[in-house]
Amino acid sequence: MTATVLARPAPLSRGLRFELVKLVSQWRIRLVVLACWIAPGLFVAAVSQQSTLPVDTLFGRWMHATGWAGALVMLGFAGTWALPLLTSLVAGDVFASEDRLGTWRHLLVAVRSPRRIFVAKTLASLTVIVLMVAGLLVSSVAGGLLAVGNQPLAGLDGHLLSTGDTAARVLLAWVCVLAPTLALAAIGLLGSVLLGRSPMGLLLPALVALALQLAQMLPIPVAVRLALPGYAFISWNGLFTEPAQLGPLLIGIAVGLVWAVVATTLAYVLFLRRDFTSVSHDGIGRRAILAGVLPLAGLLVASVVVIGATTGATASGIDQDKVQRSVATAFAHLYRIQTGQLNRPDVTEAQLGATADCNKGGGKLDPEGAGNDWRCVVSWHLPDTPATGQAVYQLDLTPDGRYMADGDGPKEVNGYFLVHTPAGDAPNPLWQFDGNVDLLANEPKG
Repeated sequence: MTATVLARPAPLSRGLRFELVKLVSQWRIRLVVLACWIAPGLFVAAVSQQSTLPVDTLFGRWMHATGWAGALVMLGFAGTWALPLLTSLVAGDVFASEDRLGTWRHLLVAVRSPRRIFVAKTLASLTVIVLMVAGLLVSSVAGGLLAVGNQPLAGLDGHLLSTGDTAARVLLAWVCVLAPTLALAAIGLLGSVLLGRSPMGLLLPALVALALQLAQMLPIPVAVRLALPGYAFISWNGLFTEPAQLGPLLIGIAVGLVWAVVATTLAYVLFLRRDFTSVSHDGIGRRAILAGVLPLAGLLVASVVVIGATTGATASGIDQDKVQRSVATAFAHLYRIQTGQLNRPDVTEAQLGATADCNKGGGKLDPEGAGNDWRCVVSWHLPDTPATGQAVYQLDLTPDGRYMADGDGPKEVNGYFLVHTPAGDAPNPLWQFDGNVDLLANEPKG
């Protein structure tokens, strides 16, 4: 009588090495990894030496002042374009490539476990994506520090961060965006499983990221905004205020990680249900696509309900009091920086007592929500000076709470982009500055 010997599945470590070798052997993956470790540094160094800076980009106006600003400019670009494209390139094609090549049966014979194949491919994709993100961070930081140097950075509320504090917050900001990156990668895995040979699987993470960006530009309620899996691509801004605006950031990270887990689990379940014996397999059918899409839609609805109930956030999260407090705080901090430039006697924020009176549409519109028609008049007092100083700002406030304040006089304070210092002309920190309104901030009790 002949005994039947059951072959054991190949070890996961061997499958992981095999999948990593397959990924890095592709010329496009090698080229992109190399670009992630070289291009950001060259870009940051080159832009930092230009006379014109990307002032419409967050922290772009500080690229002449400190090398750390370049890493944050690159982070903003990466969250908008680079990371969605990288996840599409890696995770969006990891399963579909086997369908195009018709190699599933060979792979199953070698590994003898669909579960280990899925885990190996997922971990290999994650490894390559993390390697790319690390390259973007290290390269942009190195380029900025070599070109400009290790100087302090002004936060989004105007206060000056020490170099050590700046370094820690820059690193933490890059770590935070891993959550939405993993969410997009998981969506890429799901699309690669669902759509088979179709190129839509490869494009799915990028298309989802584009849809999320468009949604963030709309005047949607705060609960819906925070429930979108890409919100941590924006909410890292809150690390650069004092105190840090951690509420939106932590919610964004949690939502991104939950989406990553749910989408990966869906991809795993659907992958194990597929028929590997069919050579002509091209995706796993309309019913399975619904099984993948509907749970994510349900997750979005559930997230909106939970966030709305736990935070009590309503409407846009932007109102007159929040804007006034943010502008006044940023002005007071930046005024002290300008005072140091001009070698004037130092004053504290408490001594200045800066306040802001803001309206929207010249007072004809309700002072809430986003818009480029906000106008603020900042008032402050100097010690032993009876007169009250005033400065005017025009604000362009976006729905996610970020704003750019453009000085509108007087010229000696904020009406010109340079100030005349004893060492020569220098950029005027009060001429234009970026700020951030905390969408979840509670009103002060008075």
